[in-house]
Amino acid sequence: YLYIFCIILLVAVDAFGAISKGAQRWLDLGIVRFQPSEIAKFAVIAIFAHFMSLNQKRMNTLRHGVLPYVSILVVVSALLIVEPHLSATILVCAIGGIMMIVGGTPLKYFGIAAGAAVACFVVVFFFPNLLPGGVGEMVQEKLAHAYQRIEVWQDPFLDLRGDGWQTVQSLYAIASGGFMGVGLGNSRQKYMYISEPQNDFVFAVVCEELGFVGAAVIIILFALLVWRGFVIAMRAEDKFGALLAVGLTVQVGLQAFLNIAVVTNTIPNTGISLPFFSYGGSSLIMLLAQMGVILSVSRGSKLRKSV
Repeated sequence: YLYIFCIILLVAVDAFGAISKGAQRWLDLGIVRFQPSEIAKFAVIAIFAHFMSLNQKRMNTLRHGVLPYVSILVVVSALLIVEPHLSATILVCAIGGIMMIVGGTPLKYFGIAAGAAVACFVVVFFFPNLLPGGVGEMVQEKLAHAYQRIEVWQDPFLDLRGDGWQTVQSLYAIASGGFMGVGLGNSRQKYMYISEPQNDFVFAVVCEELGFVGAAVIIILFALLVWRGFVIAMRAEDKFGALLAVGLTVQVGLQAFLNIAVVTNTIPNTGISLPFFSYGGSSLIMLLAQMGVILSVSRGSKLRKSV
């Protein structure tokens, strides 16, 4: 039911969602405005855990270990791409893939999927004109945008006042922080220099204000949170709870990793929030609720042990 509700919300946001900065990702109900993509992450994790717990002895088959999950990911990814919301698409697919591996899907199917992806990439990359209708032109336009992103990622100073602005200002902020930082609240780069200092690039501000020491502490805390989530998953009382804890923990860990990687220019720039730090109501509410779910799994295993 949660997955069906999530699909309805994603269709609604694609049809008449609020547009901001070229993306149509929000549903504005007047009294509240939220991103259905945040609900979609939890819905995918929950339905994956549900089906895997029901079919745990048949996960080595194509019918029960691959096709249902690929179908779910294709539907959700297609609706997210329309928004467009590339970072959420990447995150959902990565979480789904990891859960399939943990759930028992044979690795040979991932090899087949990788081969198919390479074949599609070759066709799209080298022969876009072979694609039907206006798809080829659209793909060429997307590829040109991707090339530009990669070029800026390789050397953001090539387009200092254009696409490289965010990354360059982020790197300036990180460098300015030094070892101990300039002090909490004393960041200079957050004033009209770093784009989205309260959201996607909040870690750069943290690095400037708290320095290498503060940034290292935050990374260690995320690592401990992920470790603890996996411990809870291994001690869960049933397969469903274990997979639920794994999926939710992987989401937090992947989001943190991708956000820090973007801020430090380790990977090309794509908008993704830092869990528990970035400003955003729907994201924070869903993350806190998901942590409550993990705590519920932990409590269930403790109650079983006490009995």
